Amino acid sequence: MNLNGVVVALVLALLACAPRRSYSQQRLAVPMTLVRNAPALGAFCLDGSLPAYHLHRGFGDGANNWLLQFEGGGWCNDIASCAERAESRRGSTRLMTKLEIFSGILSNNPSLNPDFYNWNRVKLRYCDGASFAGDATYDNGTSLLYFRGQKIWEAIILDLLPKGLGHARKALLSGCSAGGLASFLHCDNFTKYLPENANVKCLSDAGFFLDERDISLNSSMRLFYKKLVSLQGVEKNLDKNCTNSLNLPYLCFFPQYALKYITTPFFILNSAYDVFQFHHILVPPSADLNGQWSHCKLNPAACDVNQIETLQGFRRDMLLALREFTHSRSGGMYINSCFAHCQSESQDTWFGVDSPRIHNKTIAETVGDWHFSRSVKTKEIDCAYPCDSTCHNIIPGQQ
Repeated sequence: MNLNGVVVALVLALLACAPRRSYSQQRLAVPMTLVRNAPALGAFCLDGSLPAYHLHRGFGDGANNWLLQFEGGGWCNDIASCAERAESRRGSTRLMTKLEIFSGILSNNPSLNPDFYNWNRVKLRYCDGASFAGDATYDNGTSLLYFRGQKIWEAIILDLLPKGLGHARKALLSGCSAGGLASFLHCDNFTKYLPENANVKCLSDAGFFLDERDISLNSSMRLFYKKLVSLQGVEKNLDKNCTNSLNLPYLCFFPQYALKYITTPFFILNSAYDVFQFHHILVPPSADLNGQWSHCKLNPAACDVNQIETLQGFRRDMLLALREFTHSRSGGMYINSCFAHCQSESQDTWFGVDSPRIHNKTIAETVGDWHFSRSVKTKEIDCAYPCDSTCHNIIPGQQ
C-alpha cells in the first residue's frame, strides 16, 4: 500500500473512533461564476441566460489538478416541457441558487474527501435539458428556446483554461445523473483541451441509463431519448464511431452503446437498482396506471416475489450491458445494490464511517484506488438485493 492508501485507511480509522457529527456543520458554500463571454460563442441556457459554474480553488500538491462535476437534473424532450423548464432553476441561471454546497467528491475537507480535497473543484450548472449535448434553437415568433448544451460545455471549458485548467497535470471529469450521462458524452473531447502529458480520466455517477423495456414491454426511455435528440440537435455531437455503427444513431445517447468507443480511462459508479431508473425506465407511471407498484417503489421490503424478480432482471440486464467493460484494463467500476441515485456528491454515501461498502471498500476508496493506480482491483460488483446491509436507500417520497 502506498502513502495515499495509508492516509485513506488512517482517515477511516479516525472517523470510526470519532464521535458522530453532522456533515452539514462543515458545509462549504461556493459562489457562482457567470460565463460573460458565452454569447459570443452562442452559449445560452434554455431561457437565454448566461451559463455558469462554481469554482473552489485547489492548493498544495493539488493546485494543478482539476475535478469538473456536471450537475444533473433530468431532461426535456418537447417544446412544452422545455418551455416549463426554462422558467425554473433547471433552465435558467437567473433562478438558480448563487451559492452551491460542495460535499462528497467536491469537499475540501481531507477527512471527508482524502483524494481530491485540495484539487481545483468545479461544478458545471445544468440549464439546457440535454446533458450538455444539444445545439439548436426553437423560435416560433412568440417563444424562444436555446438548446445549446454543447456550446455551454465549450464556453465553460474555454473560460476555465486561462484560470489554470489549461496547465492541468491531473484532471477528472465527473457528473451525477444527467450529468453522469454528460461524462460519457464529453469524456474524450475533454482530453483535447488539456496538455498532452496530463493524466485525464472520467467518472459517471448514476449516469448509466439503460435501453430497457418497461414492465408493459414498451421502450419508453428509447422513445424519450429519440425525441430529445431530434428536438435539441444532439445527434451531430454524439460519438461518430458509435453513430456510424448503428442503424439508429440516436441510440448513442445511451451509454451502453457509446461506452466501447471511449478511449479515456473511465469509472462507472451506479446502483444496480438505481431509483430513477426503477421509477422512470422500468416502472414509469404510464406502465403502472393502477398503482400496483406504489408500495414497492417507496419501500423495497414491500415488494412481492414477482416484483423482486423484475428488479433482479433489471440488475442482470445492467451487468450484461457492462460485461465487456468489466474486461477493460483502464476502467473502474462500483456497482452496488442500494436503492439510490447519485452517491458521489452526498457525504454519507461517498466517504464516512457508515458509508456503503462492497468487500469493505467505500466508493471514495475504490475511486481513489482506480484513479491513482493504488490497486489492481478497481472493479467492485455487489451481491444482489437484499444482501448488502451497508446501503443508504434514498428513495423519493420516504422523507
